[in-house]
Amino acid sequence: MNSAELTPIRKTIVGVQFLFVAFGSTVLVPLLIGLDPATALFSAGVGTYIFHMVTKGKVPIFLGSSFAFIAPIIEASRQWGMAGTLAGITGVSLVYFIMSALIKWHGKKLIDRLFPPVVIGPIIILIGLSLSPAAVNMAKDNWLLAFISLSASVIVLMFGRGLIKLVPIVCGIVAGYIAALLMELVDLSAVISAPWFALPPSIAHFQLPQFAWEPFVYMIPVAIAPVLEHIGDVYVVSAVAEKDFTEDPGLHRTMMGDGLACLAAALLGGPPVTTYSEVTGAMQITRITSAAVIRIAAGTAIVFSVIGKLNALLQSIPSPVLGGIMLLLFGSIASVGIQNLIHNKVDLNQTRNIIIVSITLTLGIGNAVLNFGTFSLSGIGLSALAGLLLNLILPSKKL
Repeated sequence: MNSAELTPIRKTIVGVQFLFVAFGSTVLVPLLIGLDPATALFSAGVGTYIFHMVTKGKVPIFLGSSFAFIAPIIEASRQWGMAGTLAGITGVSLVYFIMSALIKWHGKKLIDRLFPPVVIGPIIILIGLSLSPAAVNMAKDNWLLAFISLSASVIVLMFGRGLIKLVPIVCGIVAGYIAALLMELVDLSAVISAPWFALPPSIAHFQLPQFAWEPFVYMIPVAIAPVLEHIGDVYVVSAVAEKDFTEDPGLHRTMMGDGLACLAAALLGGPPVTTYSEVTGAMQITRITSAAVIRIAAGTAIVFSVIGKLNALLQSIPSPVLGGIMLLLFGSIASVGIQNLIHNKVDLNQTRNIIIVSITLTLGIGNAVLNFGTFSLSGIGLSALAGLLLNLILPSKKL
């Protein structure tokens, strides 16, 4: 259904509904990495508008906080502080810009050659597995709370219908939060004292990230997986909307729009953003694929970001509640990587493929570190680089 067939009231209702589909993931990422959830909502809204400007308002995609960067941001903030890390996130946009140029000049075939499923699958698996210790550590503070939030999410996923099935994170957090209130484990003093309306802290006290080349280079390899996820999401959205957005406005434009949105998010003090497949799922269920509705969702995110009490409420969520959600969420990310390998029929009987998958996973799970003076490359970034190089170096045919 296009925008012309919707009344303004219905557009608004559906737009707000679409935001709630993306809301849980968008605010969960900053809560896990020590950033402000209001800033994440604000940067998601602004980033989505930037994306729509670059893509001529044709592509119905919502951009929200990216889970791929949770572990790298935690590690980078430990080494260079959050100010340096935010500067490093600007390196993510550089990867999008380069990919946009390559697609513009050489088409998608070059991307397929550089990043086949045998490279991308293990990287996605690592994104999930590298976060599993954080999930367990947060959940173990109160296993009962974690179990309640986890159970609510699982029930929604298993038995939910329609749009409710797309918001398991929100349902899990609500259930866990209510349980925490009943157990008197929530401190509401900050919520009571918070103003009703307030600019996100990073916006109210705006300052540019402190640029340093170490975190900048550190973040670049990590962007490989989200870039490839972007390409897949654009194809899925094209199928749902029954329009080929890879041709009009073009995959190079969607990539450029995502890169500029990531750059804006970093400058605003928020986490990197990425295309949200949850919203695509909502479009498939409602049969509403209007880009104008997605822009209403983005505007709603910006409105929510200036509600001070909502921001304080989000920050009052007990960590075991989030830990319970993460037990499911991060495992499901790893499952997507496995599904990617199976769907693309990656032959693990081939020695070449076994070598690429094995080394990529071992470096990532073992948290290998490569040092260059004061700079170090580790975790997902090092694994992604290793997988890329092995794919280019190892012969594709038996010698």
